[in-house]
Amino acid sequence: MIPFLLLVSLAIILFFLLPKAKISRNIILPPGPLGLPYIGNLHQYDSITPHIYFWKLSEKYGKIFSLKHASTNVVVVSSAKLAKEVTKTQDLAFCSRPSILCQQKLSYNSHDIALAPYSDYWREMRKICIVHLFSSKKVHSFSPIREDEVSRMIKKISKQAKNSQITNLSSILVSITSTIICRVAFGIRYDEEAQERRKFDELLTETQALLAGFFFSDYFPFLFWFDKISGKISRLEKNFKELDEFYEGLIEQHLNPNRPKSMEGDILDLLLQLKKENSTPINITLDNIKAILMNIFVAGTDTVAISLVWTMTALIMNPKAMTKVQEEIRKSVGKKGMVNEDDIQNFHYLKAVIKETFRLYPPAPTLVARETIQNSILEGYKIPPKTIIYVNYWAIARDPEYWENPEEFIPERFLNSNIDYKGQDFEFIPFGAGRRGCPGIALGVATVELILSNLLYAFDWELPCEMKKEDIDTDVLPGVTMHKKNALCLVPKNYL
Repeated sequence: MIPFLLLVSLAIILFFLLPKAKISRNIILPPGPLGLPYIGNLHQYDSITPHIYFWKLSEKYGKIFSLKHASTNVVVVSSAKLAKEVTKTQDLAFCSRPSILCQQKLSYNSHDIALAPYSDYWREMRKICIVHLFSSKKVHSFSPIREDEVSRMIKKISKQAKNSQITNLSSILVSITSTIICRVAFGIRYDEEAQERRKFDELLTETQALLAGFFFSDYFPFLFWFDKISGKISRLEKNFKELDEFYEGLIEQHLNPNRPKSMEGDILDLLLQLKKENSTPINITLDNIKAILMNIFVAGTDTVAISLVWTMTALIMNPKAMTKVQEEIRKSVGKKGMVNEDDIQNFHYLKAVIKETFRLYPPAPTLVARETIQNSILEGYKIPPKTIIYVNYWAIARDPEYWENPEEFIPERFLNSNIDYKGQDFEFIPFGAGRRGCPGIALGVATVELILSNLLYAFDWELPCEMKKEDIDTDVLPGVTMHKKNALCLVPKNYL
């Protein structure tokens, strides 16, 4: 939480020093909790579990309510009907992104895909990503990389299983996910013990921490100095510089005529080709490329690892589902030794398990914040431009109006069901929907399916000695994504 006393003190100072803001009579915002002068509801905001904070407010104020974060209007919606309104019916009105200092800096002044405001540039770059980087054909072309890394992971865990060794599954899943992303995006495989790998992991951790952090400048621009004296700005500048050097090194390697063959056809290689050929409606610059790499580097690693950890957490807490999905996989694959991507098409229960995890434990529980670009009407309320919109998908996915026994892990609910995560069923939008839906769904899901199916095929999983399934916690770390707070540590037993 943002320091309460600091914000209250700030509110008192501003109350006496600044003129009263004029309130437009044309704005009729939804109801919401009362805030303090000038800082609004910032002192109440729960940055650790914002989805639960929003859900509690929706229980009191309804499926649509408003907050005030300093001078910024914030509207939160918590129903499938309103999610459809925001992401489909009025998608164009709600399709931009708020300007946030850290995001702007790390995305080279908002030249990425995930965080950039709506513009002609963003539209063209999204088309490029969908057609060239994340098409079904391109995702399939990376399957040998995924299968190679999964094979390495199975061998590593097998050694631990021979000694009934407790395995930090969270660490292993973050490691394999980041390794796959490095190979797919940059054509490089960092050895786990190498200095380059440690540097990569440190960069990723620091970037994620900064993106989840609070900067006074975002709410009170005249307090930019406070972020400076607190060390936040220098920390951000240092991280940006190190990231930029990392990208520069990768680009330099890719432009070298004697580059390794592994770099041919990776995502960075494709982007550099498009820049060289100048065949796109916009002129792609190196900064544009670096901004896209940031999205892949951060979001690609984060969301996949989160989904895998939560799926294994849910299964170890639900032994019947664990047994059922393992029987499905093992009966189909037999003694072949490894699951490949062609096998997965027949795993209906596995796919249901993954969907149920996306429902109960979404990587981005409030999706990524949107910003309105024009006046709009939502449930009769007048929403002005520059209003930040949150879709509390976590609340929607646990709403008894749409889901029977919503708090329970029941993969069977997705068997013989047409509900999918591709953005057309608004009670189930873990990857968002509309223009701002995640363009990398196919790549992410393919990675989750392959890693998970092999973990379940190759090993039987047990809790450490004297630990019961009731002892497993589901606490989360602060941030825009929902990382499990405490590592998932299990004991693997070799199946074959």
